[in-house]
Amino acid sequence: MMKDVIISVEDVSIRFNLAREKVDNLKDFLIRKAKGKIAYDEFWALQHINLEIERGSSVGLIGLNGCGKSTLLKTIAGVLKPTTGKVTVKGSMAPLIELGAGFDMDLTARENVFLNGAILGYSRKEMEQYYDDIVAFSELQDFMDVPIKNFSSGMISRIAFAIATIGKPDVLIVDEVLAVGDFRFQQKCEERIKKMMTQDTTVLFVSHSIEQVKMICEKAAWIEAGHLKMYGDVQEICDLYQQS
Repeated sequence: MMKDVIISVEDVSIRFNLAREKVDNLKDFLIRKAKGKIAYDEFWALQHINLEIERGSSVGLIGLNGCGKSTLLKTIAGVLKPTTGKVTVKGSMAPLIELGAGFDMDLTARENVFLNGAILGYSRKEMEQYYDDIVAFSELQDFMDVPIKNFSSGMISRIAFAIATIGKPDVLIVDEVLAVGDFRFQQKCEERIKKMMTQDTTVLFVSHSIEQVKMICEKAAWIEAGHLKMYGDVQEICDLYQQS
């Protein structure tokens, strides 16, 4: 029986050019760039990553800060374009990569629900059908007419998670979002993720908590200095990572 691969990462590398010297403002930067006086150092955030993820599976990305986990997630989500290689994703995607991304901080939570829904490709009519569920899940009934700029990071993560997990996306990407907020709400989010997995949603998950990765994911990809060091059973990979 052929594997139903939903995410394919083929020989992906990502290079960033880091300016060697500090430039005080955009004008100076543009002048120096026009004169060819900006010197760069090449930084390879990812190098030759190959990964196949099957539909309905849950994969945790683990590794030290700065190893390339978030860069890989952003590449899979289409936020970053690979310098070399190719990423193929079959189906719809709900990315929870940066807290509040897609929100307008001057708008109320209610207005942002419809704005964020539109960004994710939902019509206003569809969002009206989901609205009560979003409010109930986020537990922010008393704050829906308050501008988002007055929200704590925990409140923003609640509304962002509630919106991203409506419907049935083919792929759910969660990057450290559950690190914000109280333990009880984290458990609630974990339960929703597990329920989505029973409906064949593929989950890509990044967390500083290895225990959380073990609890949610079936497989783990260990990223080290931009390279894929190991990929396989979550218990086995996480145990080796913790022993390293």
